[in-house]
Amino acid sequence: MGALMIQGTGSNVGKSLLVAGLCRAALRRGISVVPFKPQNMSNNAAVTPDGGEIGRAQALQARAAGLAPSVHMNPVLLKPETDRAAQVVVQGHAMTRAAAADYGALKQQLMNAVLDSFSRLRSAHDLVLVEGAGSPAEVNLRARDIANMGFARAAGVPVVLAGDIDRGGVIAQIIGTQAVIDPEDAAMIRGFIINRFRGDPSLFDEGRHFITERTGWPDLGLVPWFADAARLPAEDAVDLRRASGAGGLHIACPMLSRIANFDDLDPLTAEPGVRLTMVPPGQALPGDADVVILPGTKSTRGDLDFLRQQGWDIDLAAHLRRGGRVLGICGGYQMLGRRIHDPDGYDGSPGSTQGLGHLDIETRMAPEKRLTRSRGTALGAPVEGYEIHMGRTEGPDCARPFAHIPGPDGAGSPCGRVAGTYLHGLFTGDAFRAAWLAQFDAVSALNYGAGVDDVLDRLAEHLEAHLDIDRLLSFAR
Repeated sequence: MGALMIQGTGSNVGKSLLVAGLCRAALRRGISVVPFKPQNMSNNAAVTPDGGEIGRAQALQARAAGLAPSVHMNPVLLKPETDRAAQVVVQGHAMTRAAAADYGALKQQLMNAVLDSFSRLRSAHDLVLVEGAGSPAEVNLRARDIANMGFARAAGVPVVLAGDIDRGGVIAQIIGTQAVIDPEDAAMIRGFIINRFRGDPSLFDEGRHFITERTGWPDLGLVPWFADAARLPAEDAVDLRRASGAGGLHIACPMLSRIANFDDLDPLTAEPGVRLTMVPPGQALPGDADVVILPGTKSTRGDLDFLRQQGWDIDLAAHLRRGGRVLGICGGYQMLGRRIHDPDGYDGSPGSTQGLGHLDIETRMAPEKRLTRSRGTALGAPVEGYEIHMGRTEGPDCARPFAHIPGPDGAGSPCGRVAGTYLHGLFTGDAFRAAWLAQFDAVSALNYGAGVDDVLDRLAEHLEAHLDIDRLLSFAR
């Protein structure tokens, strides 16, 4: 069949969800389909069975396509460490750390990796559904682009442009994109989609007709708002809901500046007996929280400083004095110790940082990143997930491990109210989540994996009802 690329008029217009839904729709039609995103920027990563890391959105899209995730589904992943620098992950493994101003010099090397991965997927599947990044209208980035039209032109992949009407100005989004991009880039676009519409669709008939008249691009459909998208793992921290549920167990999680792998919390947000509060900067940790979860982060020492700037270290100490419980995951686990040592500057500037001191452990940063999928037992239940970290942690409290996977993982305080683990994704397993919640007399009432697949099926049906799927697939031939 071939390949088709979904680009957007901007960031966060729903490209990832559209590709996921189209993957599931193609799978339901018996098509061998695979997702692909040339370049992603996210600290929400997934570990693949082949021992690398990709953006979490591509892992969800792989699930929608009925596949195990592969490093070739997202060959370039940028993981921001500061506002001006990011770790560059190529085909699953960290290649370098680059400042934004220096990243362009890497583009040709990265394009080679992108085209190599795309070729591998295209030769193994009938259909490759490609997701763009940001917008093709960012003409200041076009010269060495590998994420949007630069890739589409190099690989000869037709494009469909998606605009988000919910944010307003969708007519200008689409017509303006055509106005500013190169005519040869515009010629790659086969049509447009209006995404996230609320209300009576007929009220926008005139707007859709106007776009077609002005651009000459076919109207491929209007997609109404899909509320259950909130039940799927989010890729970007901007998608994090501040609060969820109204259950009896109250869990609070501070929104760190470089929060990573925050989809660890998604299964908890779906539990009817749990209320999860994501605490934004500038607000105190809620005094009525039963549990505080310190999440993963791309910059442990940097976010430890950030945590203290918000006064969350004081709130956490008060929470423990009241008898509350604390769980640290990955970077959050490292923060709970006595010190974090980084003499060679793998996590920022060289040096050591005093930890929160709630676990008798110390962490030393190392150049080798541990990337592995793990399974074992914790709290007497089976547990599985993945590790993605650079530090090595030791100390007396490691004698009380959080899990065995199969070797000991994590640590626990003598009082039993503070624990830490390197295991991401641990709450996706129904048996472990039920055992963890039972500690707080909360009952799990959820089959999480089946729920995700059910939402993906209904998303596919939603797109089938509102898009011209046959015409979309014809563009890929």
